[in-house]
Amino acid sequence: MIDILLNRHFVNQSINGLKMQEFIEEYLKGEIFSDIELERTPLGLRIIISTSRPGRIIGAGGRKINGLADEIKRRFNVENPQVDVKTIKNPDMDARLVAKQIAFALETGNKHKKVGNLFMKRVMDAGALGVQIVIGGKLGGSKGRTDKFARGYIKYCGDTAKTLVDHGFAEALTRPGKIGVQVKIMKYFMDTFGNIMTKKDIMDAKAAAIQEVIEAKKETDYEEEAEDIDNLDDEIDDDEEKPKKRKVVVPKKEKKKQTEK
Repeated sequence: MIDILLNRHFVNQSINGLKMQEFIEEYLKGEIFSDIELERTPLGLRIIISTSRPGRIIGAGGRKINGLADEIKRRFNVENPQVDVKTIKNPDMDARLVAKQIAFALETGNKHKKVGNLFMKRVMDAGALGVQIVIGGKLGGSKGRTDKFARGYIKYCGDTAKTLVDHGFAEALTRPGKIGVQVKIMKYFMDTFGNIMTKKDIMDAKAAAIQEVIEAKKETDYEEEAEDIDNLDDEIDDDEEKPKKRKVVVPKKEKKKQTEK
């Protein structure tokens, strides 16, 4: 009986958490944020909103975020809700933010190919190993279609696809219909020894390996030059040790006599 009550309690908590996330997304409609985390502490419920524009979430004088806390307290009967804002330093490496930015650009009337290529380049320039952007829906014409934009190295299956690839999804409401945006960003790479590296680490390791090859080649060239110099010295010493043949000079008169005879 106790187990059943505990299961119901945790199930109800999860359902309330999902409803709360949906309400926050509706309350912050029009704002671009990545994720909403709910943490239950002894002091109360803590809500963490990750965004690249914290000023838009907080509002002037904290009015927006305080209003959100009051609404959560009134609607969900939560005591002392604390709403915190977390700043994302590199927004182009967050798949959810990129998906929402693409959806916002599509809603404003931009062409999907231009938007897809633009954000693909921005993600790669931000330091990602690979990126895949899939845009599907009414992209023009009566029938729906799907366009894919991919660059770099990215894993599609296995445990590394779950742990090393960031996933994001968003929807754009346009006049022709709804458009879905799916983004995958591979931030890290795992080698055969289990070491996790970023793009910068891989480039540094590659540069170090190239430098080692150059240094090794220089050493071999120096050794070859030293051997050539040693061989040349040995040849010179051998020439000096050999006795020189003296030329016998015959006077001109004797040469004539020898020819007459």
